[in-house]
Amino acid sequence: MNIGDAAKATGLSAKMIRYYEQIGLIAPAARSLSGYRHYAEGDIAALTFISRCRRMGFGVEQIRDLLGLWRDPHRASADVKAVATGHAQTLAAQARELQEMSQALQRLAASCHGDDGPDCAILDQFATLDPAPKPVRRRAAATRFGPASAQGQLRSKPSVR
Repeated sequence: MNIGDAAKATGLSAKMIRYYEQIGLIAPAARSLSGYRHYAEGDIAALTFISRCRRMGFGVEQIRDLLGLWRDPHRASADVKAVATGHAQTLAAQARELQEMSQALQRLAASCHGDDGPDCAILDQFATLDPAPKPVRRRAAATRFGPASAQGQLRSKPSVR
């Protein structure tokens, strides 16, 4: 297979395949007389293995370790399990962090006016060193579509000249 066919078969881009070859994750591909890369069945199996590892979020060094274990017929499955469970713990910690970030952003968004005014609790929080979001007081009677003041005047956007 040429590199384009190998990319399609494995779900990797040609650029990533060349990168994995460059960093020694896979052996350099055989070359035709005209210099084109050609991949054999074993190469495609290794690239498919790498692609599946990448989809599970493993980093290059972890993939290098897993490839070594995959190629070693005398490996201990405990070694493979240790890599997998360690990565699963890392993913769980990242998931918790992402959930916390999502909840923090939802709290910030709830404290933002969301109107045409410049006050924004989200930007204020990002600009401060204080880790706890502070609620922003709403301006009296300022709504998106209603009167901007008790006199019933509509807010207008400043003109750009």
